[in-house]
Amino acid sequence: MIKDGAQHLRSLDDGRSILINGRRETAPAEHPAFRNVTRTAAALYDFQAAPENRDLMTFEVPGKGGLRVNRAWQLPRSYAELVERRKALTAWAEVHCGYLGRSPDHVASCLSAMAMGADLFETHGEGRGAALKAYYDHARDNDLYLAYVIIDPQADRSKATGEQKDEYLTASICDEDSGGITIRGAKMLGTSAIMANDILIASLRPVREGDAKYAFTASIPIGPKGLKLLSRRSYEQSATSRFDYPISSIWDENDAIVYFDDVKIPWDRVFVHRNPKMSLAQFHDTPAHSYQNYQSMIRLAVKLRYLVGIAHRITETIGTTDFPQVKETLGELASDAGMIDAYVHAMEAKGYQYGPYYLPDKATLYSAQVKAQKLYPKVIETIRELAGGGMIMLPSCEADFANPEARAIIEKTMLSASGDPAARVKLFKLAWDSIGSEFASRHAQYEIFYSGARHFVTSHAYRTYDWASAKGLVDRVLGGYELPAALKGAAE
Repeated sequence: MIKDGAQHLRSLDDGRSILINGRRETAPAEHPAFRNVTRTAAALYDFQAAPENRDLMTFEVPGKGGLRVNRAWQLPRSYAELVERRKALTAWAEVHCGYLGRSPDHVASCLSAMAMGADLFETHGEGRGAALKAYYDHARDNDLYLAYVIIDPQADRSKATGEQKDEYLTASICDEDSGGITIRGAKMLGTSAIMANDILIASLRPVREGDAKYAFTASIPIGPKGLKLLSRRSYEQSATSRFDYPISSIWDENDAIVYFDDVKIPWDRVFVHRNPKMSLAQFHDTPAHSYQNYQSMIRLAVKLRYLVGIAHRITETIGTTDFPQVKETLGELASDAGMIDAYVHAMEAKGYQYGPYYLPDKATLYSAQVKAQKLYPKVIETIRELAGGGMIMLPSCEADFANPEARAIIEKTMLSASGDPAARVKLFKLAWDSIGSEFASRHAQYEIFYSGARHFVTSHAYRTYDWASAKGLVDRVLGGYELPAALKGAAE
């Protein structure tokens, strides 16, 4: 049986502790801050369970009696299988137009790539690779929704993790015994954690050798006592209606600080143990970092396609599509969206073998990420320019249509080149929620920083680029001529 939405919603009833609005909540599927987005997550599983999407979205797990799970868990062994997987991830992203940055296929991609490198985990700690592989099998076979927390609380970035005022500010091992490790402290950003099943805890930031207690990787369900999610303000809860906030009301995936108040994690869920070198190597000596960000580029390609669609609809509505300067701008937007889509296809075509697995080219991926960090704000700003005051001069809320006096003014002033006044208001409210609302502002910040600070992202592009080939071309030209002998002698 393929996992569906009802199964996922039932799995969230585990007594999890969510702190929001001064209260402790335990049922995200019923709470007004989260209930719509949890149903969006459920809709993803309903989409994969639909008979017509079975082959597109799922694959049969070998040796599991016909069990089928999402292709996010698939370990591709060829270019064709990688493309099959990408088509599934694209179809899922189209359900939410790319606005769920931490949809279930993101951390599944990370864990799957770690599982490809399980031998490396074993080399750095006996039993850790076996634990990782067993957990991957468990997460895959149950089609779990995983979140992760891999960033330390900001605090004082001029100091190392172990130099902060509170040694347990960042989640660290505070005790261990034959049963496992106990962790205390916080991690961020727990994006989508409120609607996930398990959470992967790791450190993307390098850990100093003297700070080994912070150098661990483990996974745990969301529900255990002592694990607390401190939620940011819910944009979903603040949305007055679906009409007024059409996407923040259903696609606000939430972010949370995850605090571990002496949470016990058994050894079979510990994959890195007090090992700073492996804490870093797990992301970059396995394909984990590049594979999870390959998923992000697939999602971003869909999101940009949606945004350029918004731009075109705006110009149709206000009758400017055929203006030469507007066509030029739309062409530039189309090029921007097409570039990210082309990057995705290029990293697949230039893919490489990692043992038996076929994976997207890292250098092309990191090149795409560098471009994407500056591209997203540019796209947003361009759509703002195309819309002008159209996104500002809107009725206060849908209730204005029920007021005869207000409706009469709406019908006189909200004119459109392509539809009736209600359709115009509907489009511009969608546009505002996509690029101008508080929800949209969070997304602008997210798209710039989810992959790390700019110097961090560009360092990966520098690290993976084929400098030998580039400099080789220069050296070949330099080797083709010399300073004339007579002049060389004179120079000496």
